[in-house]
Amino acid sequence: MENTATLRRQPRFVLPGSEKKPLNESTRISPPSGLSTPSVMALRSAAPIGPQKPAKGKVTVSIIVKRKNPLNLAKLQKPAKTMSHAEYARRHGANPESVALVTRFAKEYGLRLKRPAPGRRDVQVTGTVTAMQSAFGVDLRSTVIGERSYRTREGSISLPRALYGHVEAALGLDNRPQGEPHFRCAPPVEEITADLTLAAASPAGGFLPPELAALYQFPDGAKALGQTIALLELGGGFRQSDLTAFFKLAERPEPKVVVIPVGNGTNAPTGDPTGPDGEVALDIEVAGSVAPGATIAVYFAPNTDKGFADGIAAAVHDTRHKPSVISISWGSAEAHWTGQSMTAIDDLFQSAAALGITVTAAAGDHGSADSVDDGKNHVDFPASSPHVLSCGGTTLIAKGSAIASEKVWNEGTGGATGGGVSNFFPLPAWQDNAKVPKVSVTKRGRGVPDVAGDADQKTGYTVVADGQQLKIGGTSAVAPLWAGLIAIGNAQRRSGSGFINAQLYSSSSQKLFRDIVAGSNGAFKARKGWDACTGLGSPIGTAVLAALASKTGKQNTKKAKRE
Repeated sequence: MENTATLRRQPRFVLPGSEKKPLNESTRISPPSGLSTPSVMALRSAAPIGPQKPAKGKVTVSIIVKRKNPLNLAKLQKPAKTMSHAEYARRHGANPESVALVTRFAKEYGLRLKRPAPGRRDVQVTGTVTAMQSAFGVDLRSTVIGERSYRTREGSISLPRALYGHVEAALGLDNRPQGEPHFRCAPPVEEITADLTLAAASPAGGFLPPELAALYQFPDGAKALGQTIALLELGGGFRQSDLTAFFKLAERPEPKVVVIPVGNGTNAPTGDPTGPDGEVALDIEVAGSVAPGATIAVYFAPNTDKGFADGIAAAVHDTRHKPSVISISWGSAEAHWTGQSMTAIDDLFQSAAALGITVTAAAGDHGSADSVDDGKNHVDFPASSPHVLSCGGTTLIAKGSAIASEKVWNEGTGGATGGGVSNFFPLPAWQDNAKVPKVSVTKRGRGVPDVAGDADQKTGYTVVADGQQLKIGGTSAVAPLWAGLIAIGNAQRRSGSGFINAQLYSSSSQKLFRDIVAGSNGAFKARKGWDACTGLGSPIGTAVLAALASKTGKQNTKKAKRE
């Protein structure tokens, strides 16, 4: 090990992927219709940038160190190869040498350190702004953006040479909001009834989630007993009275809902159902009603790059509640993330796969541009991670108890499903035959989304939030819908599905989905087979579960015999 007593005198290296663009070069994005929360929208150059001054106060940073041993990515696609939390921690937890180096680094720069929990790789360091600037080679400013002040930085992070190869990311120096919720509130009913086709598609208040589950052929009467569905929330909150009212309306048993604070995140209802409270209610009520019997674990984390990663890590490594599915309805365009943030969070999704946990993520509600006003196409992260099930949106028209038609969700300024090709993640092997279009990057990119479901706010989901009954759409609804379906399958097999993308893209996948062949999300059109609007299509629930069981069941049987 290199002598670390002289870290301050060592040459420094730039931490790859840590660059933050200058504020005046931030990309503009447009706020969605029917959503009052400023979220990430108001924090790009669309909002006026006010005065800057030196930042003050204490700062806590997550330093992500390398694993003891790398994961075998090929094995992540085989559920029989998943491991227990204890085994994972023993094999793939934080590298002890890396933790020791970061400990010495923190001591020399006057930072208080908290070692990572078993299995996790985030070393938490806390110190003054002055100490952080010296330790990470950055200039931290207090910047007024819109009506609030945030701690900001520009440029790259640098670290002493001894830490090269041991530190993969440093998150939390900048505390601007990172994600936005991907939901849309429907206009008043009188505006909908002008379109008789849509007005007849669902009750005036929207579909109850179990009604959509029935249309998608979720198995009748199936439960998700013994399963925990994790939800990541970056703001807002819920009231128990709203959940009681909703589940009575849906005629479903009220689930056990567990709140897990992450950092200074908390269940904090704002009183505005069109703000983040609507997102929280949508996630809980969809997941809880389509997967009866499941425990719903809600991880409330701060809306920063650090909070995003910490919240996912808390769910992935939760040995008490042990979620088998994680649903994420927050995100933003890849262009709004640093490379180190996306890499660190994708690493967490790889860990989830190794532990047998499936992750579903909303593909975004801004169409093929994904809110970036630069004339180019963009996809949303974390939906663009190749280790999540990316969920796009449709407009579903029902006739009685059957689906009459289904097309790509695109309401223009009212919202449209995200989808396209990643500029950051390469094409995964399981998409080799999906005919993912080429884009202006040097390598073929991961196609988004993988699957779809109803997301149109006009034919959307009835929810109860802040004492009001609302109709909400957006791809935020599709992620917990799919999470509920997967949880039902996990309960039937008594094992986690893990990473399922390769199985869904198999040669027989066309039998598992309603292929969506009409509509577009802007630059991309629906077509036969996979497309960059609705992926493989919307679910035929019983077929999806049968396909997953036929492959995981045999593997788990073999595993049981070996044990």
